Amino acid sequence: GDYLVTIEEKGKATFLRAYVNWRCMSAGSTRVCVRMVGHKVEESYSEALKEQMSIVEMPLSDPPLCISCCPVTGDLLVGCKDKLVLFSLKYRVLNQNLTVLDFERSLILHLENLIPAEVAFCAGRIAIATELDVLILNLEVAQQSTDGTEHSAHGATKLEKPGDKGPPTHNLQPELDEFIICQKPVELLGEESKLCEIPVTLECTELPTEDTKHFQVQYLLFRRFTPDQSPFGFCEETKLHSLQLLPVYQADAEETENRKELLSLFCFFSLPHVGYLYSIGKSVELISTYQYSEKSEQAVLTPQFLHVITSESLQCFTVRCSAAAARDEDPYIDTTVKACPPVTLDVCTLRMQLFIGPRALCHFNNDIILLTKADTEDITERRKPTRRMLPRKADSIKSRADSESEPGWNLYIINTVPTIQLYREMVDYSKTYENVRTESCIHLLSEAHLLVRAALIDPSVLKSEEKEELLKAFRESCAFLGDCYSRFDTKDYHLALPYYRMSGLSVTEVLKRLVPEKDEMQTYEKGFIFYLTHSLNEDLNEELSKEVANQVLHVFYLADPVQLPHILCSPCMRNVCPLAAVKCLQKVEKTLPSVVLTLTKAFMALKVGDLAMYAREMDSHKETILACGFTGQPKLLIQRKDGIVLPTEFAVHLKEMHPGLLVAATVALHENSKIELEEADLFFKVLCSNGENAVPQLLVDFWEALLVVCSQEEILEELLLRVASQYVWRISKKQLPETKPLKTAEDLINSCNHFGLIFPWVASIMSAGSPSDKDFHEDISKLQSLLCGRSVNIAKVLPVLEPLAEAGAVGLAVRVLCSTRQGKHEEALEQLLKRCPDVAVVYAQHELKGDYRAVWWNKLLPELCKRIRLTGNGCPVLVSSLKETLSVVAMELEVRDFLSLLPEDGNAAFFLPHLLHCSQRKLLT
Repeated sequence: GDYLVTIEEKGKATFLRAYVNWRCMSAGSTRVCVRMVGHKVEESYSEALKEQMSIVEMPLSDPPLCISCCPVTGDLLVGCKDKLVLFSLKYRVLNQNLTVLDFERSLILHLENLIPAEVAFCAGRIAIATELDVLILNLEVAQQSTDGTEHSAHGATKLEKPGDKGPPTHNLQPELDEFIICQKPVELLGEESKLCEIPVTLECTELPTEDTKHFQVQYLLFRRFTPDQSPFGFCEETKLHSLQLLPVYQADAEETENRKELLSLFCFFSLPHVGYLYSIGKSVELISTYQYSEKSEQAVLTPQFLHVITSESLQCFTVRCSAAAARDEDPYIDTTVKACPPVTLDVCTLRMQLFIGPRALCHFNNDIILLTKADTEDITERRKPTRRMLPRKADSIKSRADSESEPGWNLYIINTVPTIQLYREMVDYSKTYENVRTESCIHLLSEAHLLVRAALIDPSVLKSEEKEELLKAFRESCAFLGDCYSRFDTKDYHLALPYYRMSGLSVTEVLKRLVPEKDEMQTYEKGFIFYLTHSLNEDLNEELSKEVANQVLHVFYLADPVQLPHILCSPCMRNVCPLAAVKCLQKVEKTLPSVVLTLTKAFMALKVGDLAMYAREMDSHKETILACGFTGQPKLLIQRKDGIVLPTEFAVHLKEMHPGLLVAATVALHENSKIELEEADLFFKVLCSNGENAVPQLLVDFWEALLVVCSQEEILEELLLRVASQYVWRISKKQLPETKPLKTAEDLINSCNHFGLIFPWVASIMSAGSPSDKDFHEDISKLQSLLCGRSVNIAKVLPVLEPLAEAGAVGLAVRVLCSTRQGKHEEALEQLLKRCPDVAVVYAQHELKGDYRAVWWNKLLPELCKRIRLTGNGCPVLVSSLKETLSVVAMELEVRDFLSLLPEDGNAAFFLPHLLHCSQRKLLT
């Protein structure tokens, strides 16, 4: 809301007034209307009188002592003796062209035995200050209580007081001037602040509606100070001043309903010689303490500075609001990607300007408004202490002289130094400490960085031309801080990495800043090595020139030789001299040998073209050890560019010369979570130069090898479907693999429990197959072995097997295998009797056991009789199968049951031997 609120005195009366639409006075309008809050708003305005100022009288039962306007909602908080009154800002829509501001008294906070000297109000937080106490509350929306509109929040326990129990000390009347009675200092944060002795009772005064909110109080902070009893302090002067709540808004958030989105909230208050800054947003904590060189009169906090006036000067201090706000905005800001100077960084004084008699101070945009008065009063006499009981009564109002008749008043409007100019000055000044006091240099550059960060948080900067200049300064400050943490021996050396990243500098640009061109021998600090190691080990698109790459090689050879093999595998180091790299690796190997180093030497030998050296290095370890060695540095085989996995020159060579090692190494990478299954698929497709949809044999080899070791159910199921699909595709398309498979069907059966022994009846079916099937014997055997195993999910693999439906003996074997795995033995027998009846009995002997034994006489015997009846004696295979079936059934059934199964039109001579065999078995038992 655009209004002005004043506390005015006339005679002995005190008034609270709000001036609404006051800007029209400066435009030349002289119309003024006076009305009571909430009364006759419609009558005070009309279409003809809308350009007029309105004075809104706000009646109170007690004189107002202090006021505060919420910068977020526009609500008004008024402090009176023992209570706070909240006026809600209302927008009264009189017609479509006229909306006026009004207030409604909505809430009263009753405070026992508390006389506020200052109040601050912002986003539901209420800060109250007396002469020596500070209390911060939070108004929360709560459910309506059952006992009416009053909600109360009382401290659970009273603070202990010195001496015996009795009435509160602030109610005691002074008896002897020789004594000063004061309570001990206390600081209570969060839930502990409930222990303060200030109960709060809420009284809702607005008219109840459906949208009426009911509040409850949460205690955030209580701080009690004690008078200064030192020889240099005076009890009379020890009192709090400059209570303030400072909001910081989201810089990139759009305003909704004319309100900015709050990011952080800070509270400042000050004693004559010490100031305190708290964060009270997501948590309550003390951020900074300010020590003044002389007694302060007033202070004003901004997101960038703290301005303080004393009796003779205007002082400016740095603040940590931007550091705290940055962490509220991004709790993970302190990582290897981003960083920000700590909130605990010591504050410092930026400027001190002398003035005669500063009296009052305020801040607006980039200006400081200072009111001064040349005072001829004797300073010594004015500061002479008087002895009296504390705390003093705050409701006594001093008489004020007519300031208009007093000479010496001056009003100054001081332009603050622009952010960029002050930033430049701080950077230039930090260079004086660059080689002397490293911590001071870092401190100054951190202050400069926070200064720019605070300016960027200001939402008004978003659409200004200054933003681009601020962003440039921000990146530059990050580069300067990165330089410091790289060059200096400091415990926070790891911060070099995130600051350089935020600066946007490339590795080459950083090297030019830190390493001289002709650098023969030099010590390198941990921060620089930390930055280089992490930058080069990541998948950067930057490719270093030959000179810069050789420079990096030299740096790591001197500073961190253990990392040398890993650094040489970085895509950034593609242009490094391989001969120089081999020489360095050979020297390192004498003291720090490793498999990764051996593989790196072999890689460099390939680049040089020295195949003899390559062979020596590869033969120095067993293949299994070499495969595991690739997990120590996957970039020997795989590089990532723009999120795509690409094979290295080493991988291309292994594909031609050691495909088994390449597959084993890729399996090891997958099992150690260094590569995903989809990435491995793409890797082999790119490596073998196949199309996106084509599956190279080397990828099938990888799937088969992964099936041997993988234990993850989801991946196993996916792999089984993939290999089955590939086998089916090759068989159905008559497509031979482009390279010889690394494992045969027999190898898989012996090494992988997902491949089972092929059933005898399957071999019987295949014996009658087409001669062309022999060309694809391995793929057929692998598919049959997979279906004979117990791992593959038949229901999911059936759609994959569809192309083999009419594929002769192969298709029949596959269909019968699927029916068997699904428990459909009768369906399997139907298929066999129709296509390959000589295998039916072999199938039954192998599969019809246990619970499926009854299929012999319930399905196989009747089906054979039926088919012989239709064909006569022209199918000896069926007759032979019937004889074997009768032999089995005769051994299983009782004579009566067996007799009931024999066909009525059957030849007695044919069936009688089996009936006799059944009866003789019964007599023997």
